[in-house]
Amino acid sequence: MHLLLSEPLRAAGEYLSLMLSSRSRVTPGDGHPVVIFPGLASDARAIGPLLSHCQSLGYAAMDWGQGWNLGPRGNLDDWLKQLASQVRSQLGKGAGAPSLIGWSLGGLYARELAKRRDWPIRQVISIGTPFNGAPEQTHAGRLYGLLSGQPVSMSTELALRLRTPPSVPTTSIYSRADGIVAWQACRHEKESALVQDVEVQGSHLGMGWNPQVLDLVADRLLQSPGDWKRHQACNARPTDQSGRACRSFQV
Repeated sequence: MHLLLSEPLRAAGEYLSLMLSSRSRVTPGDGHPVVIFPGLASDARAIGPLLSHCQSLGYAAMDWGQGWNLGPRGNLDDWLKQLASQVRSQLGKGAGAPSLIGWSLGGLYARELAKRRDWPIRQVISIGTPFNGAPEQTHAGRLYGLLSGQPVSMSTELALRLRTPPSVPTTSIYSRADGIVAWQACRHEKESALVQDVEVQGSHLGMGWNPQVLDLVADRLLQSPGDWKRHQACNARPTDQSGRACRSFQV
């Protein structure tokens, strides 16, 4: 409970760290499209620092264009199909394959959209996204129920679907100090050549401007299509007892 109660203060401290840090040493990108999805009950303002960071690196970055994220409505597949159509329209004709970045619930959108066969996606980066767990493993679960008007429950089929990664390069960024979602729910059951979990230090509410997260996002966006490489800091460090995940990200 102390992690939850300390979230606002820790997020403020991470924002201060961002203001005091220098981003000049980060390598500029290739300008490909990047779409950023906000977390539950937030909008473009919450992802503003992350969006500005990506734009400052030269990427054609934009928010999801749907305003406040109040959760899916109605049939999930129909809702995702409509979301994909709206985001593709926002990108415009002729746009290259985008990278999708999602914070918290927004990460689920990014992962599910990347599973669609009618839309080429470059990679997915989820930030504090509980794709491998039950709604009860997040303090946002009750809020989602209130906003969506739907019961906070998950079928076995949906749980399996959500924890299955897309077939494109996928990075999950998580923190053991997350006071909103259980960090265990942000990790894959099994990593692969295209799937990696990376731990950072910080709060859930501050992940959108956490300097470690921003540096990691910059590193992931630099990866070339067809030549995606695992994050080097993770490769250089020992895994935890499960042998699955990078313990921390060093900046």
